[in-house]
Amino acid sequence: MALFRAIETVRPSHKRLFADPYAAIFLDDGLKRVIRLSTLPFIGSLIPKIIQSKGPGALSSGIARTKYIDDLLYQTIRDGVKQVIILGAGFDTRALRLDFLHSVPVIEIDHPDTAKFKIDKLKEALGQLPQNVSYFQTDFNKQSLEELASDHHLDRNIPTTIIWEGVTNYLTQQAFDKTLEFVEQFAIGSYVIFTYIDKLVLGNPQLFTGAEKVFKNLMKNEESWTLGFKPEALSGYLARFHLVLLDDLGAAEYRERYMPDRKGISKGYEFYRVAFAARQERRRQKHETSGRDVQRDSGRQHLLPKLAAGR
Repeated sequence: MALFRAIETVRPSHKRLFADPYAAIFLDDGLKRVIRLSTLPFIGSLIPKIIQSKGPGALSSGIARTKYIDDLLYQTIRDGVKQVIILGAGFDTRALRLDFLHSVPVIEIDHPDTAKFKIDKLKEALGQLPQNVSYFQTDFNKQSLEELASDHHLDRNIPTTIIWEGVTNYLTQQAFDKTLEFVEQFAIGSYVIFTYIDKLVLGNPQLFTGAEKVFKNLMKNEESWTLGFKPEALSGYLARFHLVLLDDLGAAEYRERYMPDRKGISKGYEFYRVAFAARQERRRQKHETSGRDVQRDSGRQHLLPKLAAGR
């Protein structure tokens, strides 16, 4: 993702979706050369095509979803959120590159190895860490989010947006549920933005363009995806944790929204999705399914017009 964001950043300013001037600092020398090549007239046009051939849809999906999550986050800040938490932050630099976050407390939570690498690179590049960002380090095999929150006296009484990107497909069902239980403890008016994969791809990758190649690449890296959800069942599942689903888009949809002109790299990764949910008390209704639909529609009417206006 750091590579993808760096590639987008060197595009002409009138064509790029966002600028992440910090993404390249996390890349090794070989990938930094790729970024430099991306700026050349002819070779630069080949880079996205080469990436597309190796991981169909990964580049365009990653870029479009970055912009989509940025926009969702902006609207939650406008809606009154006072704190942002990024779970499994990795090389996310939203706290640095998004002006509207500079006056908002941001808490990044990650494994100590990743966090230390990131902190060292930021200090090297910036001289000092941003004052509004706290870097919490934890090994989730040894410490729960609940324990971490208690140790750091995390304030769960103020509206908070929690970003959880690129993580859930590596989890167990129990770990996913535990995290939603953590989200559930935050104040009414809080939000969670998270990525997930369509459950169908786990058993039937051949149904999605390029998915079989993605799974082969995961095996080469000794990685595996373990968890997915049926999109049509997600709203009901989140309702168990007092979360109301406001929006849920797949890669094809958020690519069409943000980059309809980049057809050459927009095939693949249709199984990858972004969900956006609000922390609210559920209304008690005679028909549970109907009640969830009412809340979801209400949430969309409340927040999504702002998103459209923001674009």
